[in-house]
Amino acid sequence: MDQEQYDYAIIGAGAAGLQLVIKMIHDPFFAEKSILILDKDDKSTNDRTWCFWERGETKWDELATHIWSQGKFINNIKTVDFDLSPYRYKMVRSADFYEHAKVEIGGAPNVTWVKDEVANIEDQEIEGSINHYSATHIFDSRIPQEFHDRQDDYHSLIQHFKGWFIKTKKPVFNPNTFTMMDYRLKWRDSTSFTYVLPISETKALVEFTLFNDQLLMVGEYDQYLEKYLKTYLNLFDYEIEEVEQGMIPMSDYPFHKHHSRFITKIGTAGGWVRPSSGYSFKNADRYSSMMIENIKTGNRPEKGIATSRFRMYDSIFLKVLSSRNDLGEEIFTRLYTKPDIHSVFRFLDEESTLIEDMKVMFSLNKPQFWKAFLNTFFG
Repeated sequence: MDQEQYDYAIIGAGAAGLQLVIKMIHDPFFAEKSILILDKDDKSTNDRTWCFWERGETKWDELATHIWSQGKFINNIKTVDFDLSPYRYKMVRSADFYEHAKVEIGGAPNVTWVKDEVANIEDQEIEGSINHYSATHIFDSRIPQEFHDRQDDYHSLIQHFKGWFIKTKKPVFNPNTFTMMDYRLKWRDSTSFTYVLPISETKALVEFTLFNDQLLMVGEYDQYLEKYLKTYLNLFDYEIEEVEQGMIPMSDYPFHKHHSRFITKIGTAGGWVRPSSGYSFKNADRYSSMMIENIKTGNRPEKGIATSRFRMYDSIFLKVLSSRNDLGEEIFTRLYTKPDIHSVFRFLDEESTLIEDMKVMFSLNKPQFWKAFLNTFFG
C-alpha cells in the first residue's frame, strides 16, 4: 500500500474543515502547499442546517436559503418581538455549502479530496481504510474517545432536535420573522422549546429542541412537532417535505488538551461549539481565519482559540443547567428578552468586553449562577 504525503491533512469535510481549506486556497502563503481532505462521505446530501446571526451583508448571503431581520421569543406569559438590526439571522443548508466548497476547492490544483475513513492517527501518519497518508500537520475533526468515556467527569448536556420542513396549501407564516424559542410546549420540566424558521408564507422549518442529558424515544419528537403545529399554529393540513435530526454535545470537557505538535483538533472536537448556545458555523469561520494567521506567523494553529474566558462562562452555564435543567426557560427568557439583545449577540460571538460580560451575567440574577461562579474560581 502506497503512502501519500502532504503538507496539510484535514480530516472531516464539515463546516470547520471546509472553511479552513477554503481560506488556505485563497491565501498566497499556502499556494505551494499540498492539502489533503479526508472524509468517509462524499457530501452530496443535505445532512444539516446551519443558522447564525451576522452584521449586515456578508459572503454567506449568496448561500443563504433565507435571511431574517426580525425575531420573537415566546413563553406562556409573553411574546417578545425584537429587531436584529444591524444583525440579520441567516440559514445556510449544508448541501449548498458543500457544493460551494467543492466548486472553490475544485479550482485549486494543490488540494486533493479523498473519500476514505480514518481509522487511526499516529503523529504525522494517517491510517485510512483505503490507503495510508502522511502530513506535516493534521487538522482532525474527530471527537476523541476520551470525551465519551469521561462524561461523568465534566458538565455535559446534549442539544438534540428533530425538525420538519413543512409546506402548507394556504399562507400561514410571516417570512420576515423567525421564532428563536417558543417555550409553550415542553418535554416534562426540561429546557425544551420549538424553533420556527419561515422561509415563505407557505414553507417553514419547525424544530423541537432540547438542552438536557436524556434523548427522547424515536416517535416522541414527532409527537411534539405535531402537537405544536396543531395547538399553536392551528395547522392540520401540511406536507412534510424534508426531515432533519441531530445531536450536538454541549460540554466543558477540555478538548484543547488533545492538540499536539503535529495534530490540531478542529470543529466540535476542538471546542469550537459554544456550549451555551450550540452555534458553530460562524465560529468555524472566525476560528479558521485565526488559525491561518497563526500558521503564517509561526505560532501553533490553535493559539488563542476556544480557551478564552468565554469557556469559563459556558462552564458556569452548564453547571447550572446540569443540576437544574428546569431553569432553562427562565435563563433564556432573561437573555433573549433583554432590551439590548445585541449585547447578547456580542456575548455569544465572543466580541463583548469584560464589562458587557458582567452585565449579561448579572442580568441572569439567579443564586445558582453565583454558586457556580464561585465554585468555578474557588471550588
